[in-house]
Amino acid sequence: MNESAFRAKLAEAAAAIERTLDAELALEPHPGEPARPKRLVEAMRYATLAGGKRLRPFLVIETARALGRADDGPVRAGAGIECLHAYSLIHDDLPSMDDDDLRRGRPTVHRAYDEATAILAGDALQTLAFQILADPTTDPNAETRARLCAGLARASGLAGMVGGQMLDLLAEKSEPLPLEEIARLQAMKTGALLSFSVEAGALLAGATAPATTALEAYGGALGAAFQVADDLLDAEGDEAALGKRAGKDAGRGKATLVSALGVVGAREELGRLVAKAKAAVDAAGLGSEGDMLRAAAEFVAARKN
Repeated sequence: MNESAFRAKLAEAAAAIERTLDAELALEPHPGEPARPKRLVEAMRYATLAGGKRLRPFLVIETARALGRADDGPVRAGAGIECLHAYSLIHDDLPSMDDDDLRRGRPTVHRAYDEATAILAGDALQTLAFQILADPTTDPNAETRARLCAGLARASGLAGMVGGQMLDLLAEKSEPLPLEEIARLQAMKTGALLSFSVEAGALLAGATAPATTALEAYGGALGAAFQVADDLLDAEGDEAALGKRAGKDAGRGKATLVSALGVVGAREELGRLVAKAKAAVDAAGLGSEGDMLRAAAEFVAARKN
């Protein structure tokens, strides 16, 4: 697929997500709300409306579209997932975690505001994510909404993103991890939310069981590829292009595939994962409707930030 066509579609999805997030994060209270603290909303907006690729919501939207659903439901679900992703970045940047001062070329939330406000902004974005998924506007079917909420909780919690972050912190103080443990850590910390984004699109579109299984394989391979690419960017990337500090993984002794396989080995693994992801789209039987998902796998591997 032509790269410009893919980027245009990515930008179109991002614009739809921006509009939805802007409405959800309005300063004025929504019906039924007594108040919205101005400073808290401003910090939430600072973290969430600061640009970004919007890859996770794009995966929700494009998976659903490839399966025949193209209304606002997948956009709203994608916005919910993006709220949860933004919360994770706020907390990941905190001094007690990765202690980062820059995110997307701007001061991190705890630097732009303060640490307490950053924690509360992350907390509020996390709960807002589930509020959006549980809203009948996202999908009229209560079972679908319940499965979306349960899936996001699983992907982001104890056995997903948060559990992976804990393993990541512990790995900094341990002997080098074996390859399979690094893969498990990364599948939880980064891969789970990306993979769920694909699953959410399939769920919203009522995918068949075989298509769902194939798309789960796609999401798993894509999530793993994203993290390998991230590790390579940290090792080799330009700090100005990244918009954040480079070289921090090696400095903190983080468990990455670059540390385990070297740069050449990690690049070979990245190529294998991209091929696996594209093959899974074929297995899902999407034909040309899956071209955007195939292009997303290539985009993940080639990105510069």
